[in-house]
Amino acid sequence: MSGTGTTLDKAASAPGGGSGSGPSGGPARLASELLRSMRTNMRQYGMLIALGLLVIVFQIWTGGDLLMPGNVTNIILQNGYILILAIGMMIVIINGHIDLSVGSVAAFSGAASAVLIVNHGVPWPVALTLSLLIGAAAGAWQGFWVAYIGIPSFIVTLAGMLLFRGATQLLLDGQSRGPFPRGFQQMSQGYLPEVGPYTNYHNLTLLLGLLVVSVVLFQEWRKRQQQREYELEVLPRNLFVLKCLAIVAATAAFTLTLASYRGVPVVLLILSGLLIVLGYVMRNAVLGRHVYALGGNRAAAQLSGVKDKRVTMAVFINMGVLAALAGCVFAGRLNAGTPGAGQLFELEAIAAAFIGGASMSGGVGTVLGAVIGGLVLGVLNNGMQLVGIGPDWQQIIKGLVLLAAVGFDVWNKRRART
Repeated sequence: MSGTGTTLDKAASAPGGGSGSGPSGGPARLASELLRSMRTNMRQYGMLIALGLLVIVFQIWTGGDLLMPGNVTNIILQNGYILILAIGMMIVIINGHIDLSVGSVAAFSGAASAVLIVNHGVPWPVALTLSLLIGAAAGAWQGFWVAYIGIPSFIVTLAGMLLFRGATQLLLDGQSRGPFPRGFQQMSQGYLPEVGPYTNYHNLTLLLGLLVVSVVLFQEWRKRQQQREYELEVLPRNLFVLKCLAIVAATAAFTLTLASYRGVPVVLLILSGLLIVLGYVMRNAVLGRHVYALGGNRAAAQLSGVKDKRVTMAVFINMGVLAALAGCVFAGRLNAGTPGAGQLFELEAIAAAFIGGASMSGGVGTVLGAVIGGLVLGVLNNGMQLVGIGPDWQQIIKGLVLLAAVGFDVWNKRRART
């Protein structure tokens, strides 16, 4: 995308402009370019830097326990369903709406899968598919009231939160249903299988890590070439190389950490698939551009021919499907459908979206940002538990973090206007 850099590449290739050979070159010039780029792209890099600092603080505070392979895997497993919800919530907020019902829809979908599998003996793939369709129907129901009747999404989804919470209680008759077949549990508890010779590492995870690095570096190179072809701003060469090295280092460290335990969890594969597909839709597809347009300026988008009702319906249907998927993942982790499932899921998802860069006014945010925001909350929760901070102080700290994230968004907007 354009606007991710601060100076034209030709400036970086000028004498002394990127090689460090000029009188003003070297580390000082590189540091200056880095700071200038970070100031210009504060929204893009702010939460990523915050996540890195949070990891460093808790890694030191816990005496190295935070980044132990087992604990890193545990963070992924514990927060997988919240990250799924956060992706959908980010898209809803970008569109200029909110969804308070996702926790209840997740609970209802998980309960439906439990009743189908346990009480009626339905094969788990069929039950999963039906649960996702239930989520889509729930999203379409709420999207209809928002898009075609014109009731504010806050009111519609607040009603949906109560409706689907009560429906969950009725469906389960106040009792848990379980256990689930092994295949259903694998969504939230399973790992990629072992393949190849014994190497002290999970071989398939190493191969996936190598593939991810190759694809990401190719995408970065291709994006840079496209920006140069259209004479758009790009990062100076030194910063581009530094960015690529950082990507390689981070991916290698994460891959080796997972490979030294039990490999890639299945829920991480689900998240990666959602990130790729929905990230592409929001960046490149017409539907994604219409979502941003409606959130940024609804009246102007309507005058431009954007079919706002259809787009809003699609956004809420997508949120319903993701809520159902999150509910099934959570039920698989508990190995039961429970009446109390999904409590406060909506608040965690909303917090993750705003921490990840969403704006209250809509039109701003990325799918990747939602995942980063969810990871900030996940690392924060896990780190506070490891150092023995009580639940009361945990809630206070998370509230302050959310307030700081929204305050940062307001400050960033005011800075951009001046």
